[in-house]
Amino acid sequence: MPNFEHEQKIFTSLGTSARIAGVDEVGRGPWAGPVTACAVVLDPDNIPEGLDDSKKLSAKKRDALYIQICATADVSIAHVSVTEIDKINILQASLLAMETAVAGLAKPADFALIDGNKTPNNLSCSSKTIIKGDAKSLSIAAASIVAKVTRDQMMVALSQQFPGYGWETNAGYGTKQHQEGLKSLGVTTHHRRSFKPIHNILYGKN
Repeated sequence: MPNFEHEQKIFTSLGTSARIAGVDEVGRGPWAGPVTACAVVLDPDNIPEGLDDSKKLSAKKRDALYIQICATADVSIAHVSVTEIDKINILQASLLAMETAVAGLAKPADFALIDGNKTPNNLSCSSKTIIKGDAKSLSIAAASIVAKVTRDQMMVALSQQFPGYGWETNAGYGTKQHQEGLKSLGVTTHHRRSFKPIHNILYGKN
């Protein structure tokens, strides 16, 4: 289970009033939809119970924690569109989403704990990357929950406009239902054309 040890170490060096943002992104792998990032500055005196890597939680638990996090913490969400993903590639789009999420906090962060091993280019504060951070840091776990719930909701909404691809359940990942939808319905404006499966459909490659 994630804990608050990484945050406590930063409080020790920067002071207990330091604003520490946990940062995570979701949506690097899907064939459709934006990539979404979230930055969360938890209130150390009011941390929701049960925070964990969003992938380990049930949808019901994620939804409940999402509400609690948004009610008790400073939360910023950012999306990078399919157009931008195709322009700058998915890695750079993910880093841009995280950078934008940190910049969008109500008050600037003093430090950012970032899931993964790459630091966004133009962060407005000092930072540290943590591999599998959503399973180690409560702040990153909170960010992972908000990012996933937000993006899942977006894909459900898009599935109502573009039925047949299963986005309401697969969130844009390349499941069998999604593949069948592409065969029968074709490529939408929300598909990532730079991704090989979509590129191959558009240009007639097997």
